[in-house]
Amino acid sequence: MCDRIVSFPTERRILILQHPQEQDALLGSAQILMASLPKAELVVGLSWRNFAHALGEEDADPKQWAVLFPDREAKGDQVSGRRGVTLPPSDMRGIVVLDGTWSKAKTLWWRNPWLCKLNRMTLKPKSPSIYGKLRAEPQREYVSTLESVAAALTLCGEAKEIEAGLTRVFRTLVQRVRDADIPAEARRLPRRTRPPRTRPASGEGGGVPLADEQERDGDAVETESRDEERERRR
Repeated sequence: MCDRIVSFPTERRILILQHPQEQDALLGSAQILMASLPKAELVVGLSWRNFAHALGEEDADPKQWAVLFPDREAKGDQVSGRRGVTLPPSDMRGIVVLDGTWSKAKTLWWRNPWLCKLNRMTLKPKSPSIYGKLRAEPQREYVSTLESVAAALTLCGEAKEIEAGLTRVFRTLVQRVRDADIPAEARRLPRRTRPPRTRPASGEGGGVPLADEQERDGDAVETESRDEERERRR
């Protein structure tokens, strides 16, 4: 997809929390966001202590960030504060998005209760996901990570050309996979080896290795996969 990638500068930052089982998905859209948005950051895992830990910045203001997640009570595209008060989307300086299938996104949501302390952004897409039948969504308004981020940026006041450009690249990816007629079980990329990452600890000058956390997350993923397999066999 490198031949179609275009860089789109934005005022707002994007934090992508990616489920470990999504990082080698051929149809995953997060990598397009990472290649196209200079202010996007992606972290892989199942849980983080708090917002500052996930972002890697102790002085980040969570009041200026919104997490993208569906809300049945939402009446349209909107941002709601912790007490349900509607906020101007343009006030948001950053967007948190959960990357994975919808079951995986729910896992990230429930494993990170601090997400409920952020403002909440909900979208009501006018069209179904570009994925179509390649990657079925449980509900019509559930779309890909890229589609939701693109729409969220427009909602916050970013140039509409950004949403159009991101969507165009994503359509190309989906069409190429469709044309290649790749079986669902083969739509995985080669697993990449990631070195342990470090981030400053709160109140400390050094760094805290995340290797132990990654190992715990890996164990949790294996347990989660076994549970899902048992559910399918019932």
